[in-house]
Amino acid sequence: MHLELRHLRSLRAIHEQGGLARAAEVLNLTQSALSHQIKALEEQAGIELFLRRTKPLRLSAAGMRLLRTAEQVLPLIEAAEAEFRAVEMGRAGRLHVAMECHHCFDWLLPVLDQFRRSWPEVDLDIRSSLALKALPALERGQVDMVISSDPEEIAGITFQPLFDYAPTMVVPAAHPLVAKGYAEPADLAGETLITYPMDRPRLDVFSQFLDPAGVEPARVRQVEQTAIALMLIASGRGVAVMPDWVLRAQAGNPELALLPLGPQGMFRRLFAALRSEDLQQPYMVHVLRLARTEPVRMMRALAQG
Repeated sequence: MHLELRHLRSLRAIHEQGGLARAAEVLNLTQSALSHQIKALEEQAGIELFLRRTKPLRLSAAGMRLLRTAEQVLPLIEAAEAEFRAVEMGRAGRLHVAMECHHCFDWLLPVLDQFRRSWPEVDLDIRSSLALKALPALERGQVDMVISSDPEEIAGITFQPLFDYAPTMVVPAAHPLVAKGYAEPADLAGETLITYPMDRPRLDVFSQFLDPAGVEPARVRQVEQTAIALMLIASGRGVAVMPDWVLRAQAGNPELALLPLGPQGMFRRLFAALRSEDLQQPYMVHVLRLARTEPVRMMRALAQG
């Protein structure tokens, strides 16, 4: 027996409408075409599906069994079709984000919280790059966006600029560097450098500051949480380099001092990497807009607070 979805839909419509004429109208078929379809199905099955001598038209025992199948299968098919239509129209999709900056949680979580309210049908997930290599995962389709400050030339991948930031050194308030007013690479040679648990090339303090000068800190201590790192620094147990937007809330902290890297300061740009084919997705356009405006909102709030 060759059973098709149209057969199940026709059977359900006839049962619900109580006759061929009304069912044909619902299905946008002629009554003759619907009658021919049902007869062909009965010939295949070798059994009657309807009791034609009754009014309204009723299903036979075999027809009722097939109806139960239709009532199980059709809602699943219709739900899948609705999902496909939503994807096609840009309302649904997937946004799995990986980060190459540990501190980005503080900025990205508010962005994604706003995003989910506008795009409830988009499957949302976030992870750090500690569990995977973020850009190769983007190429393989494991994630859909990577937050990074290190753009690369990769075929099929687009790096969208988000915002600029200044890597800033945070030291105890009584540190000798406070009188100097800024930090140079050689100043870290005798320091314990507190960093996030990330690969060295992904940390600005190494890739942009210490490594080009050939300077090594006396010790490196990895800490997961920004708040814990700041407590250690306030206790005189090390120094750290963090983005200015992370440290803005500490500007009035009497136990800490913030110093630019170099007399002119250092500036970096954060990017969102995504597959070029996804760039025009409406929900991607929206999350990029939120990602660019949230840091500005955060800094304004801190300045006013």
